[in-house]
Amino acid sequence: MPRSCTLNRDTNETKVQISLNVDGGALPAFEPSPFWDKIDAQKTANGDSPDHASQSTKSQTIAIDTGIGFLDHMLHALAKHAGWSLRIRCKGDLHIDDHHTSEDTCLALGTAFQRSLSTSTGLTRFGTAYAPLDEALSRAVIDLSNRPFSVINLGLKREKLGDLSCEMVPHCLASFAQNAGVTLHVDVIRGENDHHRAESAFKALAVAIRSAVAVLPGREGEVMSTKGVLY
Repeated sequence: MPRSCTLNRDTNETKVQISLNVDGGALPAFEPSPFWDKIDAQKTANGDSPDHASQSTKSQTIAIDTGIGFLDHMLHALAKHAGWSLRIRCKGDLHIDDHHTSEDTCLALGTAFQRSLSTSTGLTRFGTAYAPLDEALSRAVIDLSNRPFSVINLGLKREKLGDLSCEMVPHCLASFAQNAGVTLHVDVIRGENDHHRAESAFKALAVAIRSAVAVLPGREGEVMSTKGVLY
């Protein structure tokens, strides 16, 4: 069965659409949305590209457009190294600031991730990974625990990375963990460049996720817990 999900998350602050396949490959079509149908018609009429950070290979389709370039870059890296096919688009109140757009995008992504898996039964459950980017090195540890909790230490020093506030980078990771129902620890161990620190963190998380969601041969139907349940 495809481990995939589509969802619309609509509030007065943001409109988010997500299509996710955690195993890569084909993406399900977006859910119907009068709001996004109007946007698509306008883009077609103007001859505009529908996506910002996009990449298509034989195994993955990735297209991210949140209106915040650096967030698009981080989510692109997350999807690429987790092995996902992912399409996200968001229209948010960026005339206020970047908070609602980045937070709601990552909350919606967490929800889509949890719905795509539907269960952690028969999965590895735990994932640990290190990822470098030049001088920066990050570690991520994830547990598909259904117990949302996060500890994020990135040590970012700049005020912004592009148009994304540095304070929002760890908050994005925490928001994902909250709605994904995972326990998540992400630490930047070293690094001088904040772009490198943030990107290595997202890449480490991606590789940890790829490990955690792997199916354990011969453990079909088994819950990887001494309790016999995960909640």
